[in-house]
Amino acid sequence: MTVTKERIVSRILEETTVNPLQARRHVESILDIIKSTLANENHVLISGFGKFMVRKKRSRQGRNPQTGQPMNLKARQVVTFKISGVLRKRISPVKT
Repeated sequence: MTVTKERIVSRILEETTVNPLQARRHVESILDIIKSTLANENHVLISGFGKFMVRKKRSRQGRNPQTGQPMNLKARQVVTFKISGVLRKRISPVKT
């Protein structure tokens, strides 16, 4: 199941005493901080969760999947995510 922004707001409402407008504003505020930080090419580290990073990809030779013709792919920036050890263990616990 995919967790949407609305489901996050609903969870906040279940677990706190804030009103729906405040919960929505808090979620939007957090997402805006993350977006603006990444737009400025800075990393976002959330302890116990992971790290969002902006990486530069160089231009390269690619292939059009419909025609098979070679094509040049332009240099671009992408957002990557590196999971924290805490979350990795929670998702896939090591069984001994």
